[in-house]
Amino acid sequence: MPANKVKSHIKYSAKGVSKKVQLELYKKLLRPRLIEEKMLSLLRQGKISKWFSGIGQEAISVSCASVLEDDEWIFPMHRNLGVFTTRDVPLHRLFAQWQGKPAGFTNGRDRSFHFGTKEYNIWGMISHLGPQLSLASGIALSHKLSGEKKVSIAFTGEGGTSEGEFHEALNVAAVWQLPVIFVVENNGYGLSTPTNEQFRCEHIADKGIGYGIKSYRLDGNNILEAYSHLNKIVKQIRKKPEPILIEFETFRMRGHEEASGTKYVPQDLMDKWAKKDPISNFETYLIKEGMIEESEVEVLKAGIKKEIKDNLEKAYASEELISDEEIEVRDVFAQHDFVPSESQDGIMAGARFIDAITSGLEHAMEKWDRTVLMGQDIGDYGGVFKITDGFTEKYGVERVRNTPLCESAILGVALGLSMKGHKSMVEMQFADFVTCGFNQIVNNFAKLHYRWGQNADIVVRMPCGGGMAAGPFHSQTNEAWFAHTPGLKIVYPSNPYDAKGLLIAAFEDPNPVMFFEHKGMYRTLSDDIPNGYYNVEIGKGAYAKKGDTLSIITYGMGVHWAMDAAERLGIDAEIVDLRSIQPLDYQIIEETTKKTSKVLILHEDSLFGGIGGEISAYISENLFEHLDGPVIRVAGLDTPIPFAGVLEEKYMATYRLDDAMNKLINY
Repeated sequence: MPANKVKSHIKYSAKGVSKKVQLELYKKLLRPRLIEEKMLSLLRQGKISKWFSGIGQEAISVSCASVLEDDEWIFPMHRNLGVFTTRDVPLHRLFAQWQGKPAGFTNGRDRSFHFGTKEYNIWGMISHLGPQLSLASGIALSHKLSGEKKVSIAFTGEGGTSEGEFHEALNVAAVWQLPVIFVVENNGYGLSTPTNEQFRCEHIADKGIGYGIKSYRLDGNNILEAYSHLNKIVKQIRKKPEPILIEFETFRMRGHEEASGTKYVPQDLMDKWAKKDPISNFETYLIKEGMIEESEVEVLKAGIKKEIKDNLEKAYASEELISDEEIEVRDVFAQHDFVPSESQDGIMAGARFIDAITSGLEHAMEKWDRTVLMGQDIGDYGGVFKITDGFTEKYGVERVRNTPLCESAILGVALGLSMKGHKSMVEMQFADFVTCGFNQIVNNFAKLHYRWGQNADIVVRMPCGGGMAAGPFHSQTNEAWFAHTPGLKIVYPSNPYDAKGLLIAAFEDPNPVMFFEHKGMYRTLSDDIPNGYYNVEIGKGAYAKKGDTLSIITYGMGVHWAMDAAERLGIDAEIVDLRSIQPLDYQIIEETTKKTSKVLILHEDSLFGGIGGEISAYISENLFEHLDGPVIRVAGLDTPIPFAGVLEEKYMATYRLDDAMNKLINY
């Protein structure tokens, strides 16, 4: 049957869409489809390792990328090849990426679509399906703060709407009225789980109602409906910022990834959606409307196939990957050259630890006028510890932002802000609550630079520590959780001078810094510190006390426990304040070990899996011949921190410190 007699199973309306645009959309649809067909062939040949097919869903990616301006950020997922091709990402680089070659975007460090590129304003996904929604909100917040008439778009699947991040992102975007579009590709299955096992509401778009967000349901296979509606929405929210939720109804014609297959899908459902193929139907429509000839279609397809062939050959011919351990370790962090800075503005007499933190934040706000502070109750209330008291009057509510109880989303927003050149600070009300945002920190912040060269310029403040009968959920010192994750810097000051200088250094550093502040020091420690701007280098320890008999390596509150114990017991101990957990100052550890030959490692965190084990192992492996006794660790009990004072007293490392010091002295 001639093509102009074939019936289209999709009803198209070209109202407001010119012939030129329709033909451009058709060409944009063809490229990802023909690339996919080639990739599936290469997968069967073993020339690529994995493939997530978007066949049948191309209209969503193409329409979303087409309505955005080139400098507007888009956050795709597995099945959004059309985003990359519409943005004109060079095909040979895409092909090299999928082969794990240096010409790709991750230097072989991540696969398939797990990459981003600032050059094309595309953010790389991670396997955890919700976090990119909050990152897009961060970009949108930057647009709103700077007055840019811009929009960001983030994708997720229907399965991802079950994740907590989806709900947090929608809530934050709604409260702050951010110009962001959340696109849900409802393709019927989350791997093998159908929608009726994912949620009870009739339509995903209905979820927007509870957050006060305008929501739409669109035919994800109808390129003209998708494009025209998106184009209208984008223009509206550029003028009047607000979040939008769009549910695109479509279908996944192949497995979650090719190895999964589709045996769990009823054949009649496959047949139904096969008739709604977004490309064959649109092609039929264009031919029928006389906008393109069948011969032109064949010429167009042949041209794209040649482009694919040529770019594949270019990718194959590109250099092979060589593993260099030094480069791999180096690229975990963005390069930062520390430049010492000393205050020229007199002394802040009797500054408490809490005053030092406040002063450090003020200097950051003044030095970098795009710094944004975020946290629960940090606005007019000043934070639960009053560290930001008066900040809203001084810097405004846009830069000192009270947040909903959405730790993960706020951390994601911070990362999005960072991409747009802001310095972001997030205060965890208590360090214990960071678990609610763990995924963003260990999988986005930490891995970002290593994966595709983008830094995360973020400081996460962590009020921590016990000794105040606050129980298991307001007393933890959980630095060891993060020290194990490459890509995070961990700072833990013990005094007001270091607290201010290290906090300023954390803002200077372009990498994510977890900044631990022991609550017990806030109002109990004071000292005369410089009034002006100064920094203390991250990764450099200091001697809190010189001595000859034994070395106590510690940080945070442990410094004060060690000082008190040494004085009480009359032991000439050398006390090393690490100040930073990641990176560790191995030089000072080596110096003190060689000097005293007896080492005790002290920390408040529980013993098992604590930082002390790592330091002990380093000394045993590298400095064993300098030891005159075993390396002894003193730490908290391997229990949660209890509430009652009599229980907490015995949990704390101080309860065992005197005995351990005497044991080592007498060894």
